[in-house]
Amino acid sequence: MTSWVGRTAAEIAAAVREKRATPREVVAEHLARIERLDGRVGAFRVVRAEAALAEADEVGSRGDLGELPLAGVPVAVKDNLAVRGETNRVGSAATPDTAAGADHEVVARLRAAGAVVVGLTNVPELCVFGTTEGVHGTSRNPWDTSRTAGGSSGGSAAAVAAGLVPIALGNDGMGSLRIPAANCGLLTLKPGSGVVPAGISDGDWFGMSENGPLATTVEDTRLLLSVIAGTEFARRDTPATLDIAVSLRSPLAGVTISAPYTNAVRAAAGLLIKAGHQVRRADPPYPMSLGVTSLATWTAGTSVDAQGLDPRLLARRTRVHAAIGRRFVKAVRTGKAREELRERLEPFFAEHDVLILPALARRSPRAEAWHERGWLRNVLANTAYSPLTPPWNLTGWPAMSVPLGTLPSGAPTAVQLVARPGSEAVLLEVAEELERRQPWRRTAPLD
Repeated sequence: MTSWVGRTAAEIAAAVREKRATPREVVAEHLARIERLDGRVGAFRVVRAEAALAEADEVGSRGDLGELPLAGVPVAVKDNLAVRGETNRVGSAATPDTAAGADHEVVARLRAAGAVVVGLTNVPELCVFGTTEGVHGTSRNPWDTSRTAGGSSGGSAAAVAAGLVPIALGNDGMGSLRIPAANCGLLTLKPGSGVVPAGISDGDWFGMSENGPLATTVEDTRLLLSVIAGTEFARRDTPATLDIAVSLRSPLAGVTISAPYTNAVRAAAGLLIKAGHQVRRADPPYPMSLGVTSLATWTAGTSVDAQGLDPRLLARRTRVHAAIGRRFVKAVRTGKAREELRERLEPFFAEHDVLILPALARRSPRAEAWHERGWLRNVLANTAYSPLTPPWNLTGWPAMSVPLGTLPSGAPTAVQLVARPGSEAVLLEVAEELERRQPWRRTAPLD
């Protein structure tokens, strides 16, 4: 019997369209793997076993089955996006325990494309931090279960890296797709503003949060992004020679990048030189004020999301984060600091098509009860290992995490790719070149 666990979404969808597999058998096999392994990984808050099988049967009976881009593909959805009939807890005890009456727009697009939602994945409370743990569970990195999967799309990343689903949906407000993707050896692309419907919490963290894919291959990343964006990100027949900048500098003064991540960037640069691109060292002109802008926006977004929730039911780190953010909400809403950052960085991206930089500064923190620890300890831990993602939410430009290299533990490292607005297809082409020249391992060896 053919096993569909470990296959890509593209492979599964093709098999279902060609009637070499049924949606039910594909979904059932993944549900069995979730039951067997998720106790070690902690990816899911809710597993929709019975509902998913019923929905798989519905997909199998559709008259347009042969045309569905995600026919019968099991997917996981981050628990801050509405799934019809399921509660949406956003990692908190303070959120309402009431079922959603309708799917979020991107979830509806997944289902229209033939995907089957097998469950909702764990997040840190209100999706604030770069580690995923809380009252609903702890998500661990399947490559090294002593470490956090990252956050806030940690459960979604853990689910894909463990082979529990071939693809998953997450979102990114300050790195919440790229951080867990980098930890777990996955691809992700945070699209630029307006490419994919957002609608994440109240105001999308002032327009910084974007929905995006988590996958094991560029093909699956392109496929899922195309479905949720409602437009195809096709390859060019003759890819252009690109001017690629390489930077090893942290945007935050005093935060250093560890050797495994600088080595990953150097390796990526070497591969792209061999591919014929123009590659040179160049650092973006980050302003000294970037740390203050990031902290103000990060806390202000949490303050808005926490309005109307019972503070007694929030973790202490979340309460403090929201309280600090209240004083910044008015200033952040003007968008002035973000506009100044864009104006400062635009000349750099006028000279360079793509920027390559480390995805993280160092390996992720241990998978521990960070939600029970103090606010400052959480902020320092997050800042020390993930200072390189926030600038591209503040600007609203597309950014991608691509696995490359390994840590001494055997867990993956990664590089980050950034480009000017409208360059999602360019980033996918660069990632595809890296994938072709140095293929990565797809899923963690949990069995």
